[in-house]
Amino acid sequence: LSGEQLKEEGNKHFQAGDIDKAIECYTKAIKVCQDKKVLAVIYRNRSACYLKKLVINLNNLPSSIAIDVDAKDIKALYRRCQALEKLGKLDMAFKDVQRCATLEPKNKAFLETLRRLGAEIQSKLKTTFSTDSRVQNMFDILFDEESEKDKKEKAANNLIVLSREDAGAERIFQNNGVTLLLNMIETGKPEMILAAVRTLSGMCTGHKARVSHGACKVKLSEIALAACNLFQCINDSLTGGDTREYGKEADLVMDPSKDLKTILLSLLEMVASKKVSGHGRDQALNLLSKNVPRKEKKEMDHSKSLFTIDHGLKKILKVCGQVPELPDQLPLTENTQLIASVLLNKLYDDLKCDPERNNFRDICDEYIKYVHETFNMDKTIHAINCISGLLQGPFDVGNALVGRQGIMEMMVALCGSEREVDQMVAVEALIHASSKMSRASFIITNGVSLLKDIYKKTKNEKIKIRALVGLCKLGSAGGDDYSLRQFAEGSTEKLAKQCRKWLCNPQIDTKTRKWAIEGLAYLTNDADVKDDFVDDEPAMQAMFELAKSRDKTILYAVACILVNCTNSYEKKEILPELVQLAKFSKQHVPEQHPKDKKDFVDKRVKRLLKAGVTSALVVMVKAENIILTDQTKEMLARVFLALSEDPRDRGTIVAQGGGKALIPLALEGTEAGKVKASHVIAKIAAISNPEIAFPGERVYEVIRPLVNLLHTDREGMQNYEALRGLTNLAGFSEKLRVKIVKEKALSEIENYMFEENEQIRLAATECMCNLVTCKEVQDRYLEDGNDKLKLLVLLCGEDDDKLQIAAAGALAMITAAQKKLCTKMTLVTSQWLEILQRLCLHSNVQVQHRGLVIVYNMLNSDNSDLAKKLIESELLEILSVVGRAEDNPKRQEAIDAARTCLVKAMDLGLIKPFASPS
Repeated sequence: LSGEQLKEEGNKHFQAGDIDKAIECYTKAIKVCQDKKVLAVIYRNRSACYLKKLVINLNNLPSSIAIDVDAKDIKALYRRCQALEKLGKLDMAFKDVQRCATLEPKNKAFLETLRRLGAEIQSKLKTTFSTDSRVQNMFDILFDEESEKDKKEKAANNLIVLSREDAGAERIFQNNGVTLLLNMIETGKPEMILAAVRTLSGMCTGHKARVSHGACKVKLSEIALAACNLFQCINDSLTGGDTREYGKEADLVMDPSKDLKTILLSLLEMVASKKVSGHGRDQALNLLSKNVPRKEKKEMDHSKSLFTIDHGLKKILKVCGQVPELPDQLPLTENTQLIASVLLNKLYDDLKCDPERNNFRDICDEYIKYVHETFNMDKTIHAINCISGLLQGPFDVGNALVGRQGIMEMMVALCGSEREVDQMVAVEALIHASSKMSRASFIITNGVSLLKDIYKKTKNEKIKIRALVGLCKLGSAGGDDYSLRQFAEGSTEKLAKQCRKWLCNPQIDTKTRKWAIEGLAYLTNDADVKDDFVDDEPAMQAMFELAKSRDKTILYAVACILVNCTNSYEKKEILPELVQLAKFSKQHVPEQHPKDKKDFVDKRVKRLLKAGVTSALVVMVKAENIILTDQTKEMLARVFLALSEDPRDRGTIVAQGGGKALIPLALEGTEAGKVKASHVIAKIAAISNPEIAFPGERVYEVIRPLVNLLHTDREGMQNYEALRGLTNLAGFSEKLRVKIVKEKALSEIENYMFEENEQIRLAATECMCNLVTCKEVQDRYLEDGNDKLKLLVLLCGEDDDKLQIAAAGALAMITAAQKKLCTKMTLVTSQWLEILQRLCLHSNVQVQHRGLVIVYNMLNSDNSDLAKKLIESELLEILSVVGRAEDNPKRQEAIDAARTCLVKAMDLGLIKPFASPS
């Protein structure tokens, strides 16, 4: 049979449904057929049979051969499209049907297939790139031992990024993610552990349910740094620190206290574990300090503090007592023991009653007693070092322990020990213990000669400098009282000179140079030392560089030096009468050093600014919160305030980033510190471009500190500076005006417009003048039952030009924006017309211009009776006189405004243009 005959026979079998026989006939026909066109048809028909049978080979599609024979064979193309679709090759099938639709654009079958395939491809792409498949794919790569390192890193990073998105975190959680992440931690590989913990951090942020389903099973001590971040996320979620809304999953976790206690115990275990690195220990202490004590004393629940004291106080004391120079000590950083002292102080401050404080003291006493009475020298100096830690933290507790029989004597005795480490620990303890005048007197009597002896004889620089600092502190025990010098004239200057020498020596290690700054912190109570220090620019630069270094334990000492040099410490004003009375009764009267007078202080401030103190302060403010205690923040705020006294220096502060650094100081810390920082912000905001002083979104954070300064319990100067700062900000943008209104500043500003103090009243009126363009402010003036508008009108009648400019300016703008106020203005006081006439006749062109604008607004207010009343009054004559005046550049604004009023009156038909007689 010929190829044509075999083809026809195959067609008959196909139509009869016998596909196998049809394929057999077509295959025979292909072998004998010589006509290429017929051959293409045979291949096409056989491909249709294969489609029916679902037996398709991608590498040898019959329809492809048909297309090779005839590229325009549309049926072959469509058959291949169908075959490719069956094989799941949707993209290839789409290309074929696209060609078919191009050849026959009106073929409904082709168009329908094209639409359907397009939709399926999109769906497949969504599935391929869906979160679920991505999550599973990432875990597969991470657990595959044969995967390349780059691929694993990429998968780990993708997983971390995904966990920080709400949808991504939920998909990881739903796909057994917690179990898989815990499996990653159990591999023991650092990169896997880190990726797993960071992913858990993202998942647990703000989500109680995920936290309770296993995230707390992580062994924190093994993966300290990343795990601490995870703890913070978990803690915020369980305690409500994360305020975001996550639907109803919160209902799934009835009581989070059990999980919180589990985590607290894990953190406390980290604190005293030898397996934990120094940085990990720092992070654990930081987290305890941040999350255990109450944020506000008005909160009632302080159970976390009580739990931590009961289960972990001794572990924290163990950290305080570590002596790195001895064997078998915990790994520490240079900041660890100070962080532990700060934590102890916060825990003690969080206690509510004497029984709780007594329990704290008893645990400390029991720990010190147990360690001290072991008759082991290493244990003894551990106990002494532990007392040093308490003296730097809850001082009252440490001071009580020092007062125990034998402790102070033991410190003095250890100074004479042959072991250098004993001497070093003892000298440090004496330094911290002599903060109380009574202790200092004891040491001056019993220990000064010993400290001098150590200083002269020891060859160890570390001990030498500590002995020197001990002498420095004892020498400054009288504070800044000139009459209470402990040492002979010139001795403190010699001590300070040696401290500056060590400070400027880069060959000495940072920790030892830090002690030189400690010494200067005490000695700069003496005004002679202050002057010498600010004259020594290399010493100041060395101190600033150390302040910017990684060792942040130095911050408090640096802040002390700066407070002393700028005399910005709290100083009670002593009445002369009381001084005379004290002298008469032979009581001690503090004396001021001659170099502590204002002229000398101002010179020291200028020198500090020239040396770059602002940039050092900016870096110090950025330190971790646990190191940057509230007391240190207050001192930094005091220094900033002293530096900003001269308006000419405020530009320097802004140029070196001081504006940005002040915002956190104004929002966090002691009440006094926040007020001082807010005052500096007010000073800067009053005379600076807000965009430069507080760049970006920070400018909106400035409003709240300024509004807080408006409280009536603040000083008058603070009220005044705050009003000036708000005035400048309000004149800058509508967003800032809205922010001021939202912070509820309006009522305070309005109250100060009644103030008897002329400067404050003027500042408040100027501030209101800049705020009246805000819609919310206008609405307040439209409300009935208040005297706001009346006050503004009456202030226009005052004799102070500046006050009139502000009040009339506000009135001009507000009556232009709200026409109803033009009528209301005539009802609030009977003096309105007289005041308006005085404004229009004022010799000050700025006041006159504003008065004439108010007249125009009233003429333009759509109140014909009001307009008629104005024109029938003496105002018409005033307008005529001003309007007819010759052009004068100095008064042109007022002349133009008067002419505009006359034109408006003519438009209203109230007056007629002057006509010459015919």
